[in-house]
Amino acid sequence: MFNTDLNTPRSELELRIEKLQVKLDENNINGALILQKADLFYFAGTIQDAHLYVPCDNDPILMVYKDLERASAESSIKNIVPLKNTGQICSLLHDNGYALPRILGMELDILPANLYFNYKNLFEHAKIIDISHHLRLIRAVKSAYEIDLIQKSAHLSDLLAACVKNYLHEGITEIELAGKIEARARKLGHQGFVRMRLWGSELHYGHLMAGPSAAVPSYLSSPTGGTGVSPAYSQSAGLRLIQKHEPVLVDYVFVLNGYMSDHARIFSLGNLSDNLIRAHEAMLKVQAMVIREAKPKVKAGKLYDMALELTKELGYEEYFMGVGDRRIRFVGHGIGLELDEYPFLAKGQELELEEGMTIALEPKLIFPGKGVVGIENTHVVTDEGLKQLTHFNEKIIIL
Repeated sequence: MFNTDLNTPRSELELRIEKLQVKLDENNINGALILQKADLFYFAGTIQDAHLYVPCDNDPILMVYKDLERASAESSIKNIVPLKNTGQICSLLHDNGYALPRILGMELDILPANLYFNYKNLFEHAKIIDISHHLRLIRAVKSAYEIDLIQKSAHLSDLLAACVKNYLHEGITEIELAGKIEARARKLGHQGFVRMRLWGSELHYGHLMAGPSAAVPSYLSSPTGGTGVSPAYSQSAGLRLIQKHEPVLVDYVFVLNGYMSDHARIFSLGNLSDNLIRAHEAMLKVQAMVIREAKPKVKAGKLYDMALELTKELGYEEYFMGVGDRRIRFVGHGIGLELDEYPFLAKGQELELEEGMTIALEPKLIFPGKGVVGIENTHVVTDEGLKQLTHFNEKIIIL
């Protein structure tokens, strides 16, 4: 009944649980209760409605509300039990031989306040603390298995970019072009939505905008915005007709088997102005510099500083990653099961890169009234710098 061919291998889950238990032990935390979908999938291999309890010194237990049969088919966690309601959690732990924790770790970065108070009442003798930072650090360094999945997603990002020429023509609206490309993405196996961790963030495939509308800011923590089709979702493609001689930004996230690659290319119907072409070439230089410098032990914030300095030397500081006080002060971000994973190549970030981290590097220039130029590719950190996983033509593609 259930397709188990893509299940996360037991060895992967066991290694991840082991890393979490090391973090729990190091920080004197008795156990972790995991609910959030990306974290649950990472540590249990399923996103069914469930609670994963990971003690610091025992096997984990997966307590499933809905659907037990499917969770049992998808997850290789040894101890999977039915859960009637959250009020049963403590008795289930006790009945299965688990001591109730004195210090309990939970994902307080995303847990709604009303649920927090519910769990606080359930675990009345426990101190609940935030372990989201520990979880995100573990998830930031990818295994060979994960990198292979991201590589496959990156290949499909390239295939998706290659199809743009089949649909882009003068007079097509942004939203119609987006629909055609997104339909192709679904045929290639895209899961249909993009997970983000930051509260209030939401993204549907990515951003597709042309000319001036690409430079319209939005609420999303992104250098690009777009008008969208209404104030209810005021980002990405709108109803504007695409014209000749303007940059068309196709900035899409491909998601295959849960894992993402982030990819942006610039297209144009006919030639662009020399000014925009030179600006695009400048962003390729910034990308090349960061690729060389992004090695293990380099602080993520230093890479942003270096990118900003080179952009300044090239004469484009005013337009780098946005315009004005609300510009985005990063040049890249971690990527995996979520679009906004560690590390952030952002101002002031002290986290050091590690081999196996995967990063979407996206130096872009935003010119109000004209549009956006720049590049985005997905990479993995190696001892030699970044290894690029997406390879479609990086020049402005003239049609």
